[in-house]
Amino acid sequence: MGGMPLNDMPWWRWRINVRSALHMLSDPGFHETTWLAGQEGYGDVTDAVYRLVEDTWLDNWSAEKYVGAVFRDSGEAALVDVAVLRVLRIMHQVGPDAPVSAYLEHQGWPDAVRAAREAHVRMAQADGEDPDAPPRSLDVLRIMTRS
Repeated sequence: MGGMPLNDMPWWRWRINVRSALHMLSDPGFHETTWLAGQEGYGDVTDAVYRLVEDTWLDNWSAEKYVGAVFRDSGEAALVDVAVLRVLRIMHQVGPDAPVSAYLEHQGWPDAVRAAREAHVRMAQADGEDPDAPPRSLDVLRIMTRS
């Protein structure tokens, strides 16, 4: 692995949630087999967006504000900002209560997925984790973020 431990960041719990959201948003196979199929335990698109922006306020502030606390460097923060903006634009257009298919059929979805993938890969590699491993369930995230 050789990367940095995930909990070396001051706000590592937020980092885990942001990474989880980006991971789910960036994986078209996951969208098909989990979200569209209605598989329990992973939330939906709205849940992923909420984890992406809830504690960090990335819907109001640049990720740059959190370099050194949540994000390792400006490059990571810039990729997260792009992903957040693309995903939020779609959410505002289709609505937070829209079915998963409305997101996946949106003309901007492929660009949002690509941006989320770039941010996810950068963050996962910086944490010494395999970016191609399957996304973790919400139960696993709860366990990981306990003190």
